[in-house]
Amino acid sequence: MALRRVTPTPRAVDWGLFAAVATLLATGVATAFAGIPSRAWIIDIHAVSGVVLTLLLPVKLHRVSHRVAPSRLTGARVLSVGLAVVALGALGTGVWWIFGGTLDLGPWGLFHLHVALGLLVPPLLLVHLRSRFYSPAQATRGGRRDVLRYAGLVTAGALLWRVQGPVNDALDSAGADRRFTGSREEGTDDGNRFPVTSWVADDPDPVDATDWSLSVAGRVAHETSYAASELSPVATESAVLDCTSGWYSGHEWQGVRVGDLLDAADPDDAAAWVQFRSVTGYRWSLPLAEARDAVLATHVDGERLAHGHGYPLRLVAPGRRGFQWVKWVESVRVSKRRELGEWLAIFVSGL
Repeated sequence: MALRRVTPTPRAVDWGLFAAVATLLATGVATAFAGIPSRAWIIDIHAVSGVVLTLLLPVKLHRVSHRVAPSRLTGARVLSVGLAVVALGALGTGVWWIFGGTLDLGPWGLFHLHVALGLLVPPLLLVHLRSRFYSPAQATRGGRRDVLRYAGLVTAGALLWRVQGPVNDALDSAGADRRFTGSREEGTDDGNRFPVTSWVADDPDPVDATDWSLSVAGRVAHETSYAASELSPVATESAVLDCTSGWYSGHEWQGVRVGDLLDAADPDDAAAWVQFRSVTGYRWSLPLAEARDAVLATHVDGERLAHGHGYPLRLVAPGRRGFQWVKWVESVRVSKRRELGEWLAIFVSGL
């Protein structure tokens, strides 16, 4: 009886769960591009939505628990049970990560498991809704009381999210040293001794610098090609590499300022984007003004870049997430419009 007084009506709970999952999916994808502190609100909304889902899911499970008796199971209910298990797994791994948990899954870890389970929830939910869908209008019958109850849930979620910081600090857990993105520190200021990760299938053989060159082409007056020996590491940039795999690492990078390469090539008036292409075919573009301030690094903390970190050249783009820091760069191309195909290339490069 006490539970009913503080929770929304059953239909409002169902649509609240749907809204929480939708918000978690949208903000989860957006976190991959949230590399600067001003976008920390995306991570905060993701976390608060997760807490709200954590508070609503037990209410839902308590209400339907009598339906999962073996004699009452149907195909649709088995799917519903699977959805509940996956959702609980996604929530549990997220909480475990926040409080410093680890899990060795070969090339993957706890953070990867959290992401995988989170991405599995929406399709299962959509299939579940095929047999359970009803009009959102039914969720409004609780009126002002449900509005107040949801306001309380969101407030509770925000407070619980804020409390986890002091709790982590008090426990001195691995979760205490997280960046605003949720990533944990690894290998800062220690040269090449930070994690080696690659997006999807990128795993080229070591690049032979004697056969390699960097081209600068596209909408420029002077297309140019540089041998490795012609690229002097005169520019420096202190920047944090924040990987979507759940770790971050701060270093001083040395290499060539992209702006210097562009000045030598002389982009035309229509130039708006600069694309950086890897030997694997992986590529990413930055707006021209942002690209000018980026560095193509040859060294990290005074050490020559290791192969796994992008030798002979790696893009250093402060404020961008790790998957946008293109490794093994062989081409800089200036264009009027961004190549839409690069969104596909990042998933199939290296295959």
